[in-house]
This record gives sequence, C-alpha cells and structure tokens, in this order.
Amino acid sequence: MDEDLAELAEAMGVATSYENHEGRRVRVDPAVVVAVLAELGVDAGGPAAVRDALAALRDRRRRGRLPPAVVVRQGEARWLPGRGVVRLESGCSRPVDGRLPRDLPLGWHRLAVAEQEVTLVVAPRALPPPPPAWGWMLQLYAVHSAGSWGIGDLADLRELARWSGRRLGAGALLVNPLHAVTPVLPVEPSPYSPSSRRFANPLYLRIEDTAEYAAADPDTRRAVDALRPHRLADRVEYDRVWWAKRRALELLRPAGIDLPDRADLLDFATFCALAERYGPRWRDWPPPLRHPGSPAVAEARAQLADRVAFHAWVQRLCAAQLDAAQRAARDAGMPIGVLHDLAVGVDPHGADAWALQDVLAGGVTVGAPPDAFNQRGQDWGLPPWHPVRLAEAGYRPFRDVLRAGLAHGGGLRVDHVAGLWRLWWIPRGGSPEHGSYVRYDADALLGVLALEAYRAGAVVIGEDLGTVEERVRTALREMGALGSAVLWFTRGPDGRLLPPEAWPERAAASVSTHDLPTATGFLRGEHVEVRAELGVLARDPERERRAAAEERHELLDLLRTHGLLGPQPERADEQDVVLAMHRLLARTPCRLLLAAPADAIGEVRQPNLPGTVHEYPNWRIPLPVTLEELMADPRVHRVAAALRATRPGEAPGTVG
Repeated sequence: MDEDLAELAEAMGVATSYENHEGRRVRVDPAVVVAVLAELGVDAGGPAAVRDALAALRDRRRRGRLPPAVVVRQGEARWLPGRGVVRLESGCSRPVDGRLPRDLPLGWHRLAVAEQEVTLVVAPRALPPPPPAWGWMLQLYAVHSAGSWGIGDLADLRELARWSGRRLGAGALLVNPLHAVTPVLPVEPSPYSPSSRRFANPLYLRIEDTAEYAAADPDTRRAVDALRPHRLADRVEYDRVWWAKRRALELLRPAGIDLPDRADLLDFATFCALAERYGPRWRDWPPPLRHPGSPAVAEARAQLADRVAFHAWVQRLCAAQLDAAQRAARDAGMPIGVLHDLAVGVDPHGADAWALQDVLAGGVTVGAPPDAFNQRGQDWGLPPWHPVRLAEAGYRPFRDVLRAGLAHGGGLRVDHVAGLWRLWWIPRGGSPEHGSYVRYDADALLGVLALEAYRAGAVVIGEDLGTVEERVRTALREMGALGSAVLWFTRGPDGRLLPPEAWPERAAASVSTHDLPTATGFLRGEHVEVRAELGVLARDPERERRAAAEERHELLDLLRTHGLLGPQPERADEQDVVLAMHRLLARTPCRLLLAAPADAIGEVRQPNLPGTVHEYPNWRIPLPVTLEELMADPRVHRVAAALRATRPGEAPGTVG
C-alpha cells in the first residue's frame, strides 16, 4: 500500500491490516481503505488528493485545537491551550488557566477556551462493584404464558421476575433487546436490527394491563378480547401479533391525545406516522421527507397529528410496563433486577437512521471479518456512528441511547462492546470479508457510559466474546464493568478450557449465548448439523463433526475432573450433564451467573444462527412450554439451586 495512503488511513483511524482469529496478519485491500475514507469525508481517490488530505490534517495538529468534545475522569489533569471558563451543568462557572481543575463535579458541562467552546464530560473513575448474583437470560418473545398474545410480553417478564426473586433467590433477569420496531407490516423479527434504540417495542405490551383497558366499557373490552391470538404455531408470528395488538390499541386509545413535547419522541412518533403512509424504508419516501428537519416533515407532522399522537401514547404505555417489571424485580428482592441489552446498531431504514442520520455513516454497514464460527464473515446491515460527527455532536446521541437503555432497569449489557474501540466497516455493496476496522475514541465513549451508568446506579456488562483485543478487557475491568465468560470460550493461553477457579471475577458467566448452540444442542452437535444442512459451513462437514466431538469430549472431561460427573461422563444422562455445566459455573468466582431457560429444559434449537437470515427461524422460536409450565418444571428448579449454591466452598453433589 502507498505510504501516504497508509499514513492518512492511520491518522483517520482506518486499519490497513488486522490480526484475524488465528493470529495471522491480514492486509486490507487499498480500494476498501479509499472507500472507507470517503465515508469519513476524506478524499483519497488519487495521490494528489491523499497529499492534500494529509496536509490539512497536519495543519490542524499544528494549531493545537481541542477536540469538539473533551471527556475526562474525575480528578484527572488535562492540559488546555489557554485561559477560559467551565460552565457547569448546575449553572455555575469555574475559571481555568492552562489546566482543568481536578475537583470538577461529575456531569455534562461546557468548556470555553482559546476561542473554542466544546462539550466537557466529567466521568467517574470507576463504577462500584456489582453485587454477586445469579439470574436468567431470556428471549422474552419466547417466554409466552397463558395470558399473553402469542408472544412473551412485559407482564410475563414481571411475573418471571416476581417468581424468580421470591421463590428462587435470583438477582437479575437479562432480556433480549426490547428496542422499537417500525410499526408496519412486515415486522422485523431480529431484536438486534431495531428501528430505534431509544424507544421500546410495542409488541411486548400486555394489552389488558393498560389503564385504558381497565377503564373501557364492556363492549370495547369484548372487542379487544376477541382480537387476542392464542397459542400460535411453532414459530412466533410477529405480523399476526402486531396486527392484533395495533387493532386493540386503536380501540382503546383515549380521545384528545396531545403531541409530545420531547423532541426525540416527537421525531420517533413522526417517523412511525410517515412509515404508515409511505412505507417502512425512509430512503424510498418522497425526497423532501427524508430528513427530519425539513419543512416538508413539519407540514406532514401537522397533517398526521392524530397518528403522531397515537404512536407517542403507545410509547408511554411501554414505559409504564417496563417500569412495572423493574419494580416487581426489586420488590421480589433482586439486587439488580432487569438487565436490558443494547444492540450494536439500528436498521438503516428505521427511525433512528432517519432521525440521527447526521451522526451516522450511511454508506457503510458493520459486521465482522471471517472467524471460526462465522467462516464467511458477517454483515449485520447496520450503519455505524460516524466517529467525527459523533464527537462534534458532543457524544449526546450516544448518551441518549444509553439513557433509554438504563431508564427502566438495573443495568445494561452492551452488545459487541469492542465496537466502542473499533468496528468492522463494510462499504455498501461489498462482502463481509472486504472491510476494514475503523477506530473510535474509546476513552470518550467509555467515559460517557461510565457517567450514565453511575448516575443510574446500574450494572454494565460488556459482551467481549470472540476476537477482542486485550485492551478492551483491561479497560472494562478498570471501569468496573463486567465482561462475558462463556463455557465454550473460556480458555487459557494453551487453548484448553480453564478450570472454574481460573475464570475472571469481573464477568457475567453463562453456558452459552443466543448466537451459540444451546447446552443440549452442543452435546448433540446440532450446531454442526443445522449449518451443514443449510450450506453455511465453509469447511467440510465431517471435519466440523470431528471438531465438535473433540470439544464435547474436552468439556465432559473437565466436568469429570472436577467431580461434577462420574468416571464415565460419555454415558451420563444429557440432563445430568446440563446440570453439571451450571454447577461448574457456580464454582467460578464470576460476579454474575446467568442461565437460559431453554438450557434448563433441554431445548435443542438455538435462538439465532449467525450467517443466516431466512434459512433458519432466527428469533422466532418459542419455548416448547408455557411460562406456567416452566415455573413448575423440576429441571428449572435444579438449575436454579445449582447457581444459588455458595461458591466455591460448598461443592454441589456429583451426578452421572
């Protein structure tokens, strides 16, 4: 690669090579580098353009200007290019002279110095350690009850929290992202491709739990009740559920709903109303409507005021039921309560991509390069934050997303937390293997995350699985966040499974995740068979089967070595092996232990099969039992008892 292009790429945070999952150095195609730089607003289309861009960057460095947003940890010294003033969020002001005062309070402030005025964020040095606890991690759509409408809902979450806390001693419930969908058919099933991360998914509403249903006259109630879909087929039918719930909400809506006075909710509700009229893909709307700040959007909002008010009201219902679930968890004695999951991005055609388009990179998508589990790489189809524009916006759009995730729970799991350091950008129209990593200001993003979590009194979990740089895990520990430890992946430098006592203390431990085989599926090699059947394996199926058998034997041997299975683990009953896996978790020092109800009851199918879209029923697989049956299942109680056991000291019994 040309030296000038390489220097420009480095200065803009674009990788020209990277280390893959096997530790091998892979060079990035120069054409990809040029395309990514163009998305960052830098012309690198020829030698002269590259030289001009480098000259402009060097000139900015010589002038010694502050970045558009300064994020510091409380008590940290920071050099400043002159005298100025800090305007605190409290309204007070503090003078500065060449250095930030060390005693600035936490918060969002403004710094004026050397003819610049920038955002100043003062974050805590670290979060307090979370309490040791165990809990469930669940796909809420799958946890359906006798009272829900063909999909698990927020009343089911509330009931599960109440039962798990009072009867089982659980301390937390980690749920899949409950982010908003675009409320038109067909409904996007993936919780990791939401329309908005700032608002909630109304499919999870329990209609009968609204004040409007309670106040409705008998005829209206009967009409609403008649819409309810009962237990559906062996797939969650999102379209059918939303059709029924939308009709019910239309019947129950009160007269004279006012438009919201919050700008973000007004934008979201406006998007929903426009999507009903013009379709779910905003890039296909009439050009004047494609930006939320246009006069045409203001005019359309006035014309569609009734629909805008409706969608804002629905969001208020969602917020009330989310709050009720968290209150139930805390009332049941849970020290953490509901942990919400923050998806890594948003649907490029959805509400946030429309409302926040000025701080997103719309000409690329993010994903991951090829690795052992996803051998062709992944393209998640999500537009990333534009690192320069996000900083220029003072990181407030990122803050607002965090606040939405923290508003109704006791913590936040940050999916693909390594994305705070770098993301794999794929130029639009390219394939996942033809991308490059783009660097972000992780210190700034972590500072914002720490400040918002600290103020919310919340736990933070960083999903740091897969190919993750060690600096990511180090920074999470220093921040006081938990990492993620999964049974299949928690290995030492020699590549072998770690004994439980060697697992990290600052981690949320689990047997598996939604993107990996279930416990029973792993034992049966289901993850190999289904990928072979669908043709998404890059290697020979027989080779994959042998590798899966070796991994299974290694795990069984670990369980036997630690007295959790008998001397012939290959002959042990599957359910005994699954229980032994959870007993192994209980022997680790990890702060938080998480179990999936699907693992407890022996479900074989994993919720999501990465690398597939329509080939596999991703995010549509319900539990094979109702919530009432789940709570009565002795297998669930045995897993709960294993995780509730004192660690390490009281060794749970041996089985098998």
